[in-house]
Amino acid sequence: MADNIKFIKGEGIRLYTPENEEYIDAVSGTFNISLGYSHPELVEALKKQVEDLIHVSSSFTGELAQEVLDSILDEAPEHITDGWMRDIIGSTANEGAVKIANKFNGKSEVLSVSLSHHGQTLFTTNISGNAFRRKSFSNTISTNNAVIPAPYCYRCPFSAKGPDCGYLCAEAIHDYAQYGSSGGVSCMIIEPILGNGGNIIPPDGYFKKVREICDELDITLIADEVQTGIGRTGHMFASEYYDIKPDIITLAKGLGGIGIPAAAILYKKEYAVLEKFEHSYTSGGNLLSLTASQKTMEVVSRAGFLENVRASGKILGDFLNKLKEDYGHVIGDVRGIGYMWGLEIVDKDGAPDVDLANRIIDVALSDHKMILRGSRYGFGNVVKVRPALTATQDDIEEIYFRLNKIFSQL
Repeated sequence: MADNIKFIKGEGIRLYTPENEEYIDAVSGTFNISLGYSHPELVEALKKQVEDLIHVSSSFTGELAQEVLDSILDEAPEHITDGWMRDIIGSTANEGAVKIANKFNGKSEVLSVSLSHHGQTLFTTNISGNAFRRKSFSNTISTNNAVIPAPYCYRCPFSAKGPDCGYLCAEAIHDYAQYGSSGGVSCMIIEPILGNGGNIIPPDGYFKKVREICDELDITLIADEVQTGIGRTGHMFASEYYDIKPDIITLAKGLGGIGIPAAAILYKKEYAVLEKFEHSYTSGGNLLSLTASQKTMEVVSRAGFLENVRASGKILGDFLNKLKEDYGHVIGDVRGIGYMWGLEIVDKDGAPDVDLANRIIDVALSDHKMILRGSRYGFGNVVKVRPALTATQDDIEEIYFRLNKIFSQL
């Protein structure tokens, strides 16, 4: 169905076909249209940059790159003071973060959690917690990494009940370091909210326990904020909101504002160990990327912007929980914060219903002209709702109205 739809323009959370049919994008593209389609300030800044100069070697963009980096660091957790602006996508930013950790501590093994998603290069596929991505590449994938259980309370892998569960999923770090590793665990990479894995939000206290264990075992902690960073949760950094205290933070997706590829790696001062030639790409830190990042930071940092995302995000959450009240036989759980929400779709026994989740997404597009996305690239049972950060309360009400029609239809 989606292959037959062509869009020629967009505005806010709406897309238009050549016949001027209007669709609502309830998921911000692939969560990278953080300021909506055709945000006028970004369009104007990018048009000017295109007219002036599109590309020069990064050897000549250092001053602008530092200005943009400084604007990001101004909003970062206080202990994060340095960074790297030579990436344009999350996959390479996460690779760069691991490179930094490995060079810093001289170790090589990487820990992640099940259901995690850190990219689609060979390396980031290898360190992600979704085996289906690796099936076709077993001959080229290294095994020098490990996946431990996710902090997925709704379907706890230990069948434990919080809040007195002892954080068994976090304690698994100890188990792997002692029994599964070769003694060389360099870093642990984790998303503040497991985005592609199903909008999974770890329980209170989880990140404190992870930080304690990483300190004890001398493991660098990397927060993959490719999906959660730059306001998606109603906070500039989810790392700060959840008090993760990571050593390194990665950013991409929303940093480009209207879909311009942009990425950054941020870190504590002592992690400034890379030489330029050790992690650099032809288009990394290009002029369009830097221009989009600069303007995005300007917009998101304005007084009241994130407060509005938090307030409207609560309204969105209330609407989605009302859906759960009305359709609890198919919506098992509602999880989210800000403009980052997920509906866990279940069958009559409470088991994951992947087919129904995909059907909801298909019906939304075909019958209600609304774009939704599912978890684990269609292999998961969570329907994601993540409008642009500029979505108004009227937009939120319209998303709810269409979702309600979809569930009543099904």
